[in-house]
Amino acid sequence: MKPAVLVVDMLEEFVRGRLKAKQAEDIVPRLARLLDAARRLGVPVIHVVDTHYPGIDAEFRLWGPHAVAGSPEARIVEELGPKEGDFVVNKRRYDGFVYTDLDLLLRELGVDTVIVTGIHTHICVQQTVMGAFYRGYRIIVPVDCVAAASEEWHRRGLEYMEEFAGAELVNSEELIKRLEHEKKSAITPV
Repeated sequence: MKPAVLVVDMLEEFVRGRLKAKQAEDIVPRLARLLDAARRLGVPVIHVVDTHYPGIDAEFRLWGPHAVAGSPEARIVEELGPKEGDFVVNKRRYDGFVYTDLDLLLRELGVDTVIVTGIHTHICVQQTVMGAFYRGYRIIVPVDCVAAASEEWHRRGLEYMEEFAGAELVNSEELIKRLEHEKKSAITPV
């Protein structure tokens, strides 16, 4: 397994701004631990973030203006902000693969497995998972590192990803242990 962690839309807008969800704030510490472990283990971290042009985005019809490029709301929350070696892919649609270079970046990194985290479980996370599925990636979703504005939407998103994309649903602490074990196994000859 050659994984990368995708961090979907952990922006001020969705964690603490107008479109915030309390559940998004709750996942920040667990997601920070997962990102620290990924970086320590050499697993690429890719922030896939809403970045909209002022006034001309189709999503504005549903949600109003949000995550406008250059605005404070479009910044990644400080606790999860990109570190040296991380990547940032801007997106204008729910699916992080649509009209972006995410697939090209993953292929250049030799990635075959995406660990998808972030906000909203049933919208951008789910659509990015489906984009990964359509492109042949193995998918892991740490259930305690994704969130939605309601428990029902969160649950529905998880069920959909598991059933229709074959996403493996795990706990982040278990996933960290697995990544550490795989790193150790790759170094230690048998």
